[in-house]
Amino acid sequence: MRDPLTALTDAFTSFLFGKVETTRLPVRTSTGQAQAVYLPTAAPGLGDSGVIIGREVYSGKGYIYDPFQLYGQQLPAPHWLVLGESGNGKSALEKTYVLRQLRFRDRQVVVLDAQGEDGVGEWNLIAEELGITPIRLDPMAALDHGIRLNPLDPSITTTGQLALLRTIIEVAMGHGLDERSGFALKVAHAYVNETIVQRQPVLSDIVDQLRHPEPESAEAMNVAVDDVRAWGLDVALVLDRLVDGDLRGMFDGPTTVGIDLDAPLIVFDLSHIDRNSIAMPILMAIVGVWLEHTWIRPDRKKRIFLVEEAWHIINSPFVAQLFQRLLKFGRRLGLSFVAVVHHLSDVVDGAAAKEAAAILKMASTRTIYAQKADEARATGRVLGLPRWAVEIIPTLSPGIAVWDVNGNVQVVKHLVTETERPLVFTDRAMTESSSNHAADNALRAAELEAEERAAAFMGQHLADLDDSSESTVA
Repeated sequence: MRDPLTALTDAFTSFLFGKVETTRLPVRTSTGQAQAVYLPTAAPGLGDSGVIIGREVYSGKGYIYDPFQLYGQQLPAPHWLVLGESGNGKSALEKTYVLRQLRFRDRQVVVLDAQGEDGVGEWNLIAEELGITPIRLDPMAALDHGIRLNPLDPSITTTGQLALLRTIIEVAMGHGLDERSGFALKVAHAYVNETIVQRQPVLSDIVDQLRHPEPESAEAMNVAVDDVRAWGLDVALVLDRLVDGDLRGMFDGPTTVGIDLDAPLIVFDLSHIDRNSIAMPILMAIVGVWLEHTWIRPDRKKRIFLVEEAWHIINSPFVAQLFQRLLKFGRRLGLSFVAVVHHLSDVVDGAAAKEAAAILKMASTRTIYAQKADEARATGRVLGLPRWAVEIIPTLSPGIAVWDVNGNVQVVKHLVTETERPLVFTDRAMTESSSNHAADNALRAAELEAEERAAAFMGQHLADLDDSSESTVA
């Protein structure tokens, strides 16, 4: 039944202007059904040049990503942040990405491998497949002629050496050096570099000089030698831990000869280091600065520096400052820094919140795997993700992630080839032949279920964009 007032209005209008169109009864339907009237559309991809990651969940198109191809056009910086809880596919993504990048002749990758199994790092299988021996940093092995990295390596500039020494001490002490301690360290370092020329200076030389400063150092500041000795005592005690303490052997001698910095893949195996100890951020600082001065060169190579457990870097203000400089410097020479962390709260709520924010700002690419709802909301606020992406993150299954490439947000299913599978899935449960097929089938079933949930969620999201739950199609 038509409303009487509406009928009277229509009759009056027809009398004045004549009947100009036929009247059809309206068809009421839901927005979800009405959207079928429109042709399907999909957001534009990132181009067709680079490394294939997988396919977009909603459009089915192949998803190709390469920071070196996109830099300067769609990306202001080539650095990349990977987030997500364990078991959701971060490790598989990193490994296949590196393997596929290495198919380009002008690519070179360094990995700081902080996780391991059966006494070797997680990247050991890939290194073996490529005929590469990982650089295993182990305090116990170092005592028996193992790998050493010298913070006073002559290949590092004197300015870089002093900055690295300060960082090591500040990380170990948990606070910055005061002016007096900084002066004692500076004069000890300068004296060692000036007087030791027949061999590589080492940390024990710095410790000896801090304990027995030269009179000239005191005279320059018009103070007593005992004062300079007192100023450097705490510094000497911290460095002594690297020389004669629980970290001895890795940094207290000349850099090991024969480390191949021209190999396509360089793996630093840190799996023998307690990841919760102070050794890990110190180790990452030394490796980072050593690589900055020995590995990054203006030779037109595109380099990838991938750091597992990167919160050890980002969560320390002193180490983060070193890496900030590395990222700014390396960007001009073709360096893409890949930081892998479990939770964004690991870094944004830490002592280095300011430095963490600066590094996160440099990461124009963000890949987020499944997280709990509250963590997803916090991640969305910090990274500025759209609401629909934040809401879908807790529903993601292993292998599926939200990709945000400088504002281009997609849901992507990562694909692993049969050739890559035995190298990528290093968990024993995945590699045992008796359970391999069952694990594969379970993973594929989970992926299919996730795609169905994601598609249903997107349909609901499109419906929510309308102001009303129903629309009228005339």
